[in-house]
Amino acid sequence: MTSTRSRLRLGSCPDSWGVWFPDDPSQTPWHRFLDELAEAGYRWLELGPYGYLPTDPARLREEVDRRGLRVSGQAVFGALHDPGRWESDLRDAHQVAELVTAMGAGHMVLLPADAGPNPPELDRDGWRTLVERTAELGRVLRDEHGLAAVFHPHADSYVGTQPQIERFLDETDPADVNLCLDTGHVAYYGGDNVELIRRYPDRIGYLHLKQADPAVIEQVKAEGLSFAEAVRRGAMCEPPKGEPDMEALLTAVDTHLDGELFAIVEQDLYPCDPDDPLPIATRTCNYLRQLGVGSDAQ
Repeated sequence: MTSTRSRLRLGSCPDSWGVWFPDDPSQTPWHRFLDELAEAGYRWLELGPYGYLPTDPARLREEVDRRGLRVSGQAVFGALHDPGRWESDLRDAHQVAELVTAMGAGHMVLLPADAGPNPPELDRDGWRTLVERTAELGRVLRDEHGLAAVFHPHADSYVGTQPQIERFLDETDPADVNLCLDTGHVAYYGGDNVELIRRYPDRIGYLHLKQADPAVIEQVKAEGLSFAEAVRRGAMCEPPKGEPDMEALLTAVDTHLDGELFAIVEQDLYPCDPDDPLPIATRTCNYLRQLGVGSDAQ
């Protein structure tokens, strides 16, 4: 088969520039982020937290277009396991979806709300609510906005470990929601990205590429650290310094995944010196290009 790597649409996002919040004076200013994203060699952009970049579609399109960038989608957090949060989660999703569609993008990344270090397993009712609400939100995004919903397992949430990811996929319908495979978060909990690709090729609709530093992960286990503290210690590192092995991962992509697919580099760096992200992003983009990911035309 033709290498899927060349058909991956390689991009990055504000997270790789130390951006976690819509407004934080310690973060990289949005205009500098866009300038440096293009300078690093990326052509695709996943929008960060709503309100960080301009939310007026005409202005955002102008800023993106003049840098030669295109938008892949945007993420939104939701406490979908909590019935009391449904209305606010739905309102937030509609708001983000309107901007995503205005930018000509097609994906919404659904992030579960933070539950803290080593969260307990959801009880039966909580898990059912999470699965049903996520599926319902996926249908809303598809039917009302024409968007594909991809669920992003996350550290310090109720869906982070490989068994939780597999259970989520087994209990949801691909017509409603699929998986954003975040390679760093899977590695954070000792999961096997290659096995997930092999077992669920038809459910992987989007990739977040990053690596976890095994030494920091050992600190997480020994000290019970939160994900935020782990990130401060460098839990998410630039390739090829961590896990999973990127070449083995991309071989699995070649073998099991067909068609065009977004591959968004999302290296958590919050907080960071504003001068740190560009060199890391440039090295990472060059490294992935050398492995055959994407093309200059993409």
